[in-house]
Amino acid sequence: MGPEHLFPAAADDCIAATRWVAGSPAELGEKVTGVAVAGDSAGGNLSAVVAQALAGQLPVPFKAQWLIYPAVDMVENWGSLDEFADDYVLTKAVMRWFEVTYAPTATQRHDVRASPLRATSLAGQPPAVVMTCGLDPLRDQGRAYAAKLAEAGVSVTFRELAGVVHGAFNLRAALPSIAADLKRGIADLRTAMEASAA
Repeated sequence: MGPEHLFPAAADDCIAATRWVAGSPAELGEKVTGVAVAGDSAGGNLSAVVAQALAGQLPVPFKAQWLIYPAVDMVENWGSLDEFADDYVLTKAVMRWFEVTYAPTATQRHDVRASPLRATSLAGQPPAVVMTCGLDPLRDQGRAYAAKLAEAGVSVTFRELAGVVHGAFNLRAALPSIAADLKRGIADLRTAMEASAA
């Protein structure tokens, strides 16, 4: 993570790790029959980056991607970034700090390995489950990524968790209803993986 390890270190590490897993290394003790990626927030960013980099490039099927309130664009000033700029856990100021700490230059932030929404096309991506939160500065860019996937012909399950903030899955003790949303997301991911095998 930045600032110790700047862009594209995190993307490179995640791509390399996924390639390693897909190669069925002896350390796993099992043969890998497919790969799926999942992550929330910055992890959603990295999951999208890995899917873009490796779809169709692995020795096993890339079955699915689960993007949970993902940060997929470090360039545009999305409406939700202003609408929920303060008082909703993740703030606009903190988000901007994260962006420049990881990718200090504008050129880096425009790169699809930092801003996967900037990809020219998302055709050929694995099936996706995209979840956003209704009170999240990142909401609009997550919505836009789901729409761009669908427009490219990718199978997408999109869910927006109304009335909750960024990082909701980490707040299950305070928001018990989130546990049901998490279970629903896991079921969606399983469905996406099964559909990709059909």
